[in-house]
Amino acid sequence: MESIVPQPLTAQRFAPFGDVIEARQSSALVINQGTSTRFHDLAAVDVGAEGGRTLVNIFRATPYPPPLVIRMMEKHPLGSQLFMPLQGQTYLVAVAPSSDQVTSSDISVFVAQGYQGVNFYRGTWHHPLLVLSGEQDFLVIDRGGAGENLIEHDLDPPLAVTLD
Repeated sequence: MESIVPQPLTAQRFAPFGDVIEARQSSALVINQGTSTRFHDLAAVDVGAEGGRTLVNIFRATPYPPPLVIRMMEKHPLGSQLFMPLQGQTYLVAVAPSSDQVTSSDISVFVAQGYQGVNFYRGTWHHPLLVLSGEQDFLVIDRGGAGENLIEHDLDPPLAVTLD
């Protein structure tokens, strides 16, 4: 079985897969008569032109049992999918470039801080939520509407994630 060590999540490293959502000074606008800061236009939410609509959800995730092994990946061919943590806990993000198939060697794994969300571009392979400790809630924005918007693929061989 192959193994991988997660790397820190940065906007530059994650750019091929989607957007990193965090309060960056480069996107800051002072609003509401100076009482608030708006961190503007942080993700390109894509619901597709074929009758898609925006869904706003909360997902509650629990850790996978150790050792952490990635056995499958999924993708959404009709729209993007955004995850924003609500409790501020560190979690992992496993992704691979958009393609017809995905293998273990295609996967990158990132350590996301509790203030960082991710928006997966349409068709980007990703693993379901990988929380590291306890129960964690995420605000999730994705596509609703007609059409099949979930493709899952089992990995052979699976990929072991080595945590420090």
